Amino acid sequence: MRKTIKKVAVLGAGIMGSRIALHFANIGCDVLLLDMVPREPNEAEKAKGLTLESPFVRNRIVKDLFTAACKASPSPIYSQKSITRISLGNFDDDMVKIKDVDWVIEVVVEKLEIKKIIYEKVEQHRTPGTLVTSNTSGIPIHLMSEGRSEDFQKNFCGSHFFNPPRYLRLLEIIPGPKTDPAVIDFLMTYGDLFLGKQTVLCKDTPAFIANRLGIFAMVQTIRAATEFGLTVEEVDKLTGPVVGRPKSCTFRLSDVVGLDTTINVCNNLSAVLKNDESVSAFELPAIMKSLQDNNWLGDKTGQGFYKKTKDEKGKTVILALDLETLEYRPSAKAKFATLEATKSIDKLADRFAVLLKGKDKAGDFYRKTFAEGFKYATFRIPEIADELYRIDDAICAGFGWQMGLFATADAVGVKDFVAMMESIDQKPAAWVYDMLAAGNESFYKIENGKKHYYDLDTKTYKLIPGTESFIILDNIRKTNVVWKNAGASIFDLGDGILGVEFQSKMNTLGAEPIEALNKAYALAEKDYRGLVIGNDSNEAFSAGANLAMLFMFSIEQEYDEINMMISQFQETMMRARYSSIPVVTAAHSLALGGGCEINLHADKVVASAETYMGLVELGVGLIPAGGGTKEMAVRASDMYQPGDAELNILQASFMNIAQAKVSTSAQEAFDMNYLVTNRDQIVLNRSRLIAEAKQAAIELAENGYTQPTRRTDIKVQGKTGIALFKAGIKSMQMARYITDHDALIAEKLAYVICGGDLSYPQLVSEKYLLELEREAFLSLCGERKTMERMQGLLSGGKPPRN
Repeated sequence: MRKTIKKVAVLGAGIMGSRIALHFANIGCDVLLLDMVPREPNEAEKAKGLTLESPFVRNRIVKDLFTAACKASPSPIYSQKSITRISLGNFDDDMVKIKDVDWVIEVVVEKLEIKKIIYEKVEQHRTPGTLVTSNTSGIPIHLMSEGRSEDFQKNFCGSHFFNPPRYLRLLEIIPGPKTDPAVIDFLMTYGDLFLGKQTVLCKDTPAFIANRLGIFAMVQTIRAATEFGLTVEEVDKLTGPVVGRPKSCTFRLSDVVGLDTTINVCNNLSAVLKNDESVSAFELPAIMKSLQDNNWLGDKTGQGFYKKTKDEKGKTVILALDLETLEYRPSAKAKFATLEATKSIDKLADRFAVLLKGKDKAGDFYRKTFAEGFKYATFRIPEIADELYRIDDAICAGFGWQMGLFATADAVGVKDFVAMMESIDQKPAAWVYDMLAAGNESFYKIENGKKHYYDLDTKTYKLIPGTESFIILDNIRKTNVVWKNAGASIFDLGDGILGVEFQSKMNTLGAEPIEALNKAYALAEKDYRGLVIGNDSNEAFSAGANLAMLFMFSIEQEYDEINMMISQFQETMMRARYSSIPVVTAAHSLALGGGCEINLHADKVVASAETYMGLVELGVGLIPAGGGTKEMAVRASDMYQPGDAELNILQASFMNIAQAKVSTSAQEAFDMNYLVTNRDQIVLNRSRLIAEAKQAAIELAENGYTQPTRRTDIKVQGKTGIALFKAGIKSMQMARYITDHDALIAEKLAYVICGGDLSYPQLVSEKYLLELEREAFLSLCGERKTMERMQGLLSGGKPPRN
């Protein structure tokens, strides 16, 4: 099917509908967002003499819901430009406009009769061939399409997004009985390439895949908490990042989503599941019933498993629910010997074997919940999915897990995992035993650098469809590493392209990653035609320079060492631009400080849509000195046109650094001039990032890449600019918006970005600006308050505002 999606209609502007609309606007689609007409004007509207015929009244519901969505946190928009792509209306007056759209997405309340009323209106106005999908999370697709026209049914299916749609990567596609297979193929591809989703094909079964497994896991976790006498905080400690799951864990996640949502899904599943051997698992535990009776449903009702309150000093205090007494008490930190044993294990896959052998309540909890979750998944094949990888993909993308149930068993060793299950009287489905008996000891295998899954029908391993073009560094680690040290690895990515992966904590740029970068430049210039800098980390591209050594040198007043270290750091950043081969960065998630500076100097940045980029050094009492301040001066200079208010352009760059602003998306990084229009690019699907960066490096190499020459034509403002910035700094200081030390740092930043104490605007070189950077940085390293800020960050807290 050849189809282009330019215009989308979203029917229903509630929490999901408005956010789905905004995500389509994020990727450049024009969106029509519709909702109901109010039954009557409200009191404020009546006071203004407005009637139900007034457009203001008729669109009040959609406007209020959309306004609330735009203000939501975390933000559902990439930049303010997204909002301008959305037009609002109502079902009665504006449904006719859907004749011009390419895709209609229904997101109204989860009641079949209401959805059918909406579809009747859609049928009256849609153009034949227009896609129509439902965001239902559980109503059977075949029931929704009953009675509709042949063309409607051919182009209709489920498209289940997860909340929040911008951030959670899962998109479940559920065919109806008469859906054209070409429509399904199109949506699977579109979701991947253009929406950035892990697009999973589901069967039309209750709750589809992710909610079926995810709600099972959540309810069983609540039961295990009661069985083992664990507190709310203890369970959240056990089910968070330590096992590769989000910081919202279990009970906090329930409060955010709303316990009523979980209860509704459980009740629905209990009612409709006929052939599920574990249907009793969806019966509500007593604690869930009690919270429902008290209307303690989470954030929406002000309390759930947690409750926010104020102490006598007005300070926010988090209370946790006592699962036995149903009384709230101050939350306490959780600690287990089993968790202590994993503190030195950085790699997630290596932790599970240790966790499952724990001798305390944590070990008991892990054995029970992991065994039950895995067992349930094995019995759901082929009911909800024919292939096991779809289950892992859905649970990971829908609930933010780093490793799925089958991947976790592989990490422990399937034989050992099954033995653990048997030790607590649990057994997986028979096909798992058959797989092991045939000599197949894992659910996944890496062959030729690609991930394959065990196929139950053929009893062989098959390539996971759609991943042919992915480059996953873990998959080629055993075969393609050409050089490594303790903090980085260099890969041969094929086709004459090298790749550098940082492996330090949060991928900070300490001695080892810097050594690896310089080694990679040298290898690439000698034997390759391009270099990609990137990684598959879930945490950060790079959180910046490693402050520990800098802090040590600062305390010991080793200024020659600091000067040499910063000089080397600057030169390493500069080599990203001035090597004889193209250098492309694959930026994602956090790219802060030095992690931002390496992107600023690359020949091209291929950025994940979710890239949070910024020069944040002022937070620890410093200025950017890896070429960051210099580069923002360069970019401002390149923007100047005859007649421009040049100081205003420079001021935008100054304020971004002075306020340590971080982009909230890759799109906003363009707006902040960290990414360059018509050069850098955004990739929606994070899994494709390294491959896209490699392709960009190939294209640069094949299109006659020429080594640039270092700049000597940068226009700086000198004393004029410094005076302007100092005036602003002084007013901020007098109004007590900034501290005296903030003011000192800002003045040094102004001095550097304006090119020093020059009597008039003139052209300078990059070398000159780098020297100014380094001098200012060195002087700040000698400041006691800067050292206090560095110490505050390194000790695990926030830098003090001293």
